[in-house]
Amino acid sequence: MPWKLHQMVRKISTACASLIGVVFLIFILFQLLGDPAKMVAGQTSNKTSLAQIRKEMNLDKPIWKRFLYYINDLSPVSVYSKENFEKKEISGWMLFSGEKKWVIKWPHLGRSYQTKQKVGGMLFDALIGTIILAFFSMLFAVVVGIPMGIMAAVKKGTAIDQGIQFLGILGTSAPSFFVALLVAYLGGIVFRSYTGLNFNGSLFEINPMNGESIITLKNLILPAFTLGLRPLAMVAQMTRASVLEVLNQDYIRTARAKGLTHRRVLYVHALRNAMNPILTGISGWGAELLAGAYFVEFIFGWQGLGKLTVESLDKLDWPLLNGAILWSACIFILVQLLTDWLQGKLDPRI
Repeated sequence: MPWKLHQMVRKISTACASLIGVVFLIFILFQLLGDPAKMVAGQTSNKTSLAQIRKEMNLDKPIWKRFLYYINDLSPVSVYSKENFEKKEISGWMLFSGEKKWVIKWPHLGRSYQTKQKVGGMLFDALIGTIILAFFSMLFAVVVGIPMGIMAAVKKGTAIDQGIQFLGILGTSAPSFFVALLVAYLGGIVFRSYTGLNFNGSLFEINPMNGESIITLKNLILPAFTLGLRPLAMVAQMTRASVLEVLNQDYIRTARAKGLTHRRVLYVHALRNAMNPILTGISGWGAELLAGAYFVEFIFGWQGLGKLTVESLDKLDWPLLNGAILWSACIFILVQLLTDWLQGKLDPRI
């Protein structure tokens, strides 16, 4: 087997094993958190209705059977009885039809206890908001952080370098929920007459005049700024350290001895080779942001995966919480695989 193919298979296998571990841990955890039948039926339920709900949700089955049903719902290739297929409203491509139906489908995550909507659709709608917020947060962190790190490396030991390092330490040590509250209070309340920004709000809002959904980009500024501060500090620190390390290499001294300009040496030779650790850090923060900026989304009222997860936990909506955690794990694993591929493109030695 060629080396590159072997590496690809090994990484994908590791990612799949990690995802299976997450699925198993989530299943065990949710078996210990309470009786789902009572959450569905509400406070006014009686024993008869509870028994019926437990039967419909397979809670009367042994735990190993419930786990197999759970895996069957999550698997892209599943087998359902005719009754379950119709009850769960499974959508996909039918392979074989009969008493046992074989289906190729997206993972089936059930329905929300609160809204009765399909969890997959709710998560997809929320993910769009989180992707937009995470993208602009990381864009802000990269566009500002990398130049700051380069400037700190070039001006090593000066007041500029010390100031950038102080801001980096301040940005990484400040808790996200505190920064979010501070930015929301100052930008959305104290200085609102100057900024014109709202304390909370999402990307899509309802126009009170005609009831149509409109895009409100100004609601993105405060949460994206808040969410980008911590990665910005990390990017600046990593860029400084990486550039300083590369500038001390022999090939940099050779390039200078050939008479190349300082700008060409810095941006053409040094920065490209310094990008690998920076890219690793950016991908790690990007995965975390994409998986759910819980405090920031909740404080700013941004409709995203993080806010949806907090609300599902508050309302004990286990199917929705279960799906949100699984989606977060999948996103993190996919971003890490993408990072490995990009690192190989930037540096063929990896």
